[in-house]
Amino acid sequence: MLQILGKPTSINVRKVLWTCAELDLPHELEPFGSGFQPTDTPAFLALNPNAMVPVIRDGEFVLWESNTICRYLASAHERAELLPRAPRERALVEQWMDWQAGELNNAWRYAFMARVRQSPAHAEAEAIAASIANWNRHMAMLDAQLHKTGAFVTGARFTLADVVLGLSLNRWLMMPMARPELPALTAYHERLLDRPGYRLHGANGTP
Repeated sequence: MLQILGKPTSINVRKVLWTCAELDLPHELEPFGSGFQPTDTPAFLALNPNAMVPVIRDGEFVLWESNTICRYLASAHERAELLPRAPRERALVEQWMDWQAGELNNAWRYAFMARVRQSPAHAEAEAIAASIANWNRHMAMLDAQLHKTGAFVTGARFTLADVVLGLSLNRWLMMPMARPELPALTAYHERLLDRPGYRLHGANGTP
């Protein structure tokens, strides 16, 4: 059975859990990370030298990096509706997944650490305001894309791009901050709520 190492509150672990829900894939979650088993032990570092979660073990195969794990699982189980085989369609899904992991995550990080994690190292008011403004600017970009497609991130069909960006949307909606009105994102959120995997691992009360 697939083993997932990580903590259930981690947004990156929840990407993998939601992907497993979409695949109807049996799995075991082994709790690692803050508040659970440590990730700085030699045994864990042998699996992921970054000392971060999630990590999966699929038989003898070990893999880390959440978006890569999601792509691997969809490919391994031949779910082309989640990760298309056609090069251009697949590239668009991966483009938005990479945008989430890089551009969007970097935009929200300082504000989230300050307002939700209450990190003393992230207490500068100007930096918080700049992070919030940048986060909202990126979410407006996503809103524009959804306005264009009228359904999901890359078009009419739900894909892995919606898994990773759906969790990001949930975090944005739960963040204690001012947000602009973005109607396409509101409608998108309603569509995501129709999916059991999102209700279980996304809109479950955890930012």
